[in-house]
Amino acid sequence: MLLQSCGIYNKYKRPDVNTTGLYRDTQNDLDTLAASDTTTLGSLPWREVFTDPKLQALIDTALVNNTDLLTASLSVKQAEAMLTSAKLAYLPSFVFAPSGTLSSWDHQKASQIYSLPIQASWTIDLFGSLTNAKRAQQAALVQTRDYKRAVRTGIINGVANCYYTLLMLDRQMDITRQTEALTRETWEKMQDMKQLYGYTEASVLSAKANYLSVQASIPEIERQIREVENSLSLLLAQAPQHIDRSTLEEQSLPANLSTGIGIQLLQNRPDVHAKEMALANCFYNVNKARAAFYPNITITGSAAWTNSSGMGIVNPGKLLANAVGSLVQPIFQRGQLVAGLKVAKAQQEQAYLAWQQSILNAGSEVSNALKQYETSARLSEIEAERIATLTANVEAVNELMTNGATYLEVITAQQALLSSQLTKVADDFNKMQAVVNLYYALGGGSQ
Repeated sequence: MLLQSCGIYNKYKRPDVNTTGLYRDTQNDLDTLAASDTTTLGSLPWREVFTDPKLQALIDTALVNNTDLLTASLSVKQAEAMLTSAKLAYLPSFVFAPSGTLSSWDHQKASQIYSLPIQASWTIDLFGSLTNAKRAQQAALVQTRDYKRAVRTGIINGVANCYYTLLMLDRQMDITRQTEALTRETWEKMQDMKQLYGYTEASVLSAKANYLSVQASIPEIERQIREVENSLSLLLAQAPQHIDRSTLEEQSLPANLSTGIGIQLLQNRPDVHAKEMALANCFYNVNKARAAFYPNITITGSAAWTNSSGMGIVNPGKLLANAVGSLVQPIFQRGQLVAGLKVAKAQQEQAYLAWQQSILNAGSEVSNALKQYETSARLSEIEAERIATLTANVEAVNELMTNGATYLEVITAQQALLSSQLTKVADDFNKMQAVVNLYYALGGGSQ
């Protein structure tokens, strides 16, 4: 029996996992990224990634006030208390249970019996039941700490994305207002030149419609700004309010997007590590279920001050002590022990599958963020060149307005320039968002 029970004392060891090819190459659809750097973007403290002082102040506020993070901290305290209880299970338990009896037979003088006992009970952990329970609670504690880290990382990611979204919308608002002024100037100029250069009423109305179209987009941007401010206020655990911020042009994010080797995700990503700790917890629960098949040895004892001798009344009181050792070996438990072991094994297999899937999910998120950055950077360069071309085109068309250029050419040029400028801002934002998402995907923000 002792030889068979040795396995229930085994400690959890990480199963073999292959992380080769976890990151896809952004340039080659048929190849994977051969990452070998040990220093990753995710290993940087978040203050070195997000250097904007106003953004740093918002993140600090969120890390202090956010209710999800506070709730996660309370979960850690609960797990710590459960681990303390599991460690104390090795010690004897003591109970003080005083009792008194007053009895009378056939109206005779009542007899008074009292007892002031202290009872002790000690379970000997011969087959690892207490040990596996303690180890399971240790894994559960690490899991809750990982969950807290995951919530913290998510909060940093959420605040940064909301902040950069506001900067993007602010820039789009500036461009739209500038275009509004330009289209209004065009409309007014066409009104003035209607009689002098033969512009028709249709051309004037088209210019006015173009101006009103640009003007109508401003309330929509204002609505989006208000909604993002409200969302960011929720992350800060504050009432909806205006968010103080800088500008998109002032931002500076790391350009070195080193991802590190795939195996680092198993430790850096708090959600992935939490899944592994859930697997470790299930491993020890399986050992605990196996230990239930073996004998349970308990030693109990008591010491009492009493006036009862068991045969009659004894006065004054005397000291009574006893000790009992018991062994309980399960023989037939109506299938409960077997069912418990099968359930524990099935839960362990479920935890293993969840851990494996979390690794794949993390690799996919890293690959997506890398591709998003690479694509957005290329598009931003193209749009910058297109904006320069369209700006020159608008200037040329405005100069030719009195020398043969049609109102359709003027309106088309202005609309194309506005569209390109807004697209360029969106591409720059997507590139910044890719850095934020990659930082999160690599497990950043824990420091």
